[in-house]
Amino acid sequence: MLDFRKELLDLQEKGLRRSLRVMESPSDSWIVIDGKKVLNLSSNNYLGLANDQRIKDAAIKAVEKYGCGSGASRLVCGNMKLHNELENKLAQFKSVEACLVFNSGYNANVGIISALVDRGDIVFCDRLNHASIIDGIILSRAELKRYPHKDISSLESLLKKSKGSAKKLIITDSVFSMDGDIAPLADLISLARKYNCLLMIDEAHATGVLGENGRGALEHLGLEDAKENLVQMGTLSKAIGGFGAYVCGTKYLIEYLINKSRAFIYTTSLPPAVIAADIKALEIAQGGKELRIKLRGNIGFFKGRLKSLGFDVIAEETPIIPLIIKDSKLTMEFSKRLFDEGVFAQGIRPPTVARGSARLRVTLMATHKKDDLEFALDKIEKVAKKLCLI
Repeated sequence: MLDFRKELLDLQEKGLRRSLRVMESPSDSWIVIDGKKVLNLSSNNYLGLANDQRIKDAAIKAVEKYGCGSGASRLVCGNMKLHNELENKLAQFKSVEACLVFNSGYNANVGIISALVDRGDIVFCDRLNHASIIDGIILSRAELKRYPHKDISSLESLLKKSKGSAKKLIITDSVFSMDGDIAPLADLISLARKYNCLLMIDEAHATGVLGENGRGALEHLGLEDAKENLVQMGTLSKAIGGFGAYVCGTKYLIEYLINKSRAFIYTTSLPPAVIAADIKALEIAQGGKELRIKLRGNIGFFKGRLKSLGFDVIAEETPIIPLIIKDSKLTMEFSKRLFDEGVFAQGIRPPTVARGSARLRVTLMATHKKDDLEFALDKIEKVAKKLCLI
């Protein structure tokens, strides 16, 4: 029998034991966590919309009109007018024929991938793709071929060796959640065409952030016209500030997923308050050019200062900034001391990242003020010097 206590002690010895922290305030630039007010450098709330009063008002009105729960899955009697309205707005936002809403990003990836491929098919997956993508591939029973991170030559080599009638699917994050770098989407689109593959792009950390209109990495890179054999997935829980996820593409793709995706078919639909909040949040994010400009300014300022302190920082226009420490115990000590100084920057350890690549995953928001960032940088410098990291 599994000795849970022994397993937990083993995790603790390796610096990998986790515990839940309690937040006692809205998700914002400053939060109260474990009873202490700290500057939040760990949220995916990139545009700062999660506590926006307009979005809260929309959720409250929906509860008053439609109640709290949806009551069933969407194929039974849980498909409300609000769900269709959100999907229509998402399709317009992404400039595609149709969209389908899922209950979470994890739920979406597992449900989409396991519907698109099956036993005997082949999936080509970037080694640093999100865990939900890996789990979706495993659930599908398709053959998994992982290529080194963003290594187009290695991917093409795998594609050349995978001739035959099997269905082929390439999957990548557009913005990688732990490193903040952007996938070589133009090359991936070219390879998908050349080898007649489906291409699935996870825009979770790009939606609302990248592109003039916040439509994601495809807009940012000028690739929105490349819709042939393309499946786009994204979330509403990060920059959009709400909850849930979406997949978009052709109307036939969406109808196929409605009929084949078990994660969509066999789950109760998102409640009306969540959907109404998503609709309002999407509307704000679409018109949020000033927020994106502010966010990019914060990113440029913060990364520039970190580089001057001696940190190795990826020069991408994303709000995800990994400070690689390597050692798990030292990473958590860095995080703890920053928390004591009033800065919450979560330590990330294996298995979320590869062994020997533990890091602080610092994330920025459009609502961070320059004084906030100066405060954080001063504390990062102070603690990093004490720990001999710089």
